Amino acid sequence: MKKQVLTGIKPTGRIHLGNYIGAIKPALQLAENQSYNTAYFVADYHGLTKIHDGHEMKELSYGVAAAWLALGLNPDRAIFYRQSDVPEIFELSWILSCFAPKGLMNRAHAYKSMVEENHFAGREVDAGVNMGLFTYPILMAADILLFQTELVPVGKDQIQHVEIARDIAENFNKLYGETFILPEYVIQEETSVLPGLDGRKMSKSYNNTIPLFEEPKKLQKLINKIKTDSSPPEEPKDPETSVLFSLYKEFATSDQVEEMRRRFQEGIGWGEAKKELFQVMNSFIEKPRSKYEELMASPHMLDVILQNGAKKAREKTIPFMKEIKRKIGIYH
Repeated sequence: MKKQVLTGIKPTGRIHLGNYIGAIKPALQLAENQSYNTAYFVADYHGLTKIHDGHEMKELSYGVAAAWLALGLNPDRAIFYRQSDVPEIFELSWILSCFAPKGLMNRAHAYKSMVEENHFAGREVDAGVNMGLFTYPILMAADILLFQTELVPVGKDQIQHVEIARDIAENFNKLYGETFILPEYVIQEETSVLPGLDGRKMSKSYNNTIPLFEEPKKLQKLINKIKTDSSPPEEPKDPETSVLFSLYKEFATSDQVEEMRRRFQEGIGWGEAKKELFQVMNSFIEKPRSKYEELMASPHMLDVILQNGAKKAREKTIPFMKEIKRKIGIYH
């Protein structure tokens, strides 16, 4: 039996290097393996916790869809859909919320982080917290469990969400018998937390990201902003601790990586290293960037692809949702 893989990206900003390296690249690599069934989605309702402008939401959602396709996702070989086009996800989210302890939600990273920020700023503990953010892990559990997902490629900061999905699934299964598959996370340890321009984790929240499809001149400027130390060019440098090298090896060939490793160990100036990084990144992104721009100019084409994907998705979700409702005594 093929294992089910599922990955989603929420439209809360332009697709950046962290999205690509931490989620899209490993997910597409799994898709090449014939041992897996793959599903990818645009997590637009997740984005609603932050994005409250209709035009912005639409554009960012199209941006996520276009990025997946431009980077090689084949919608004929995978299920590719927009979250909001599959109503069973939201029906299941309510059901799962009735099996999710509030204490579990209290411990979710995103909520805890906001509570801590409010505490240090002297604000009310729940200032700025909407219920979408608080129950975000439940909706993510519904995304995962409804597709009977076995593997979820995630960044390190998303591991907890997969663990919460397992906890909720176990609570349900204890009461109603084996229903949900318990998902496992898949993570690339080397790139699990990718540093941003300022050395902190690359995140839209920190405004320290490098948009993946940035035009060449702006891409070069952003790469030049990456934080480095003050060591002189001739001083040997450890490639394993360098943000520049960790990014370089994601876009270069194996021969290029080994050559760059040697140059780091023998001594290379940071300016030269940034120039080399720009060249391999821009070369890799050139064709996907062109495809991305073409797709963004044709939103109708994206709608057709996503709606066809939603039909395929619902062929899986509708029967399973009926089974779940029968078990809880609602569907006759």
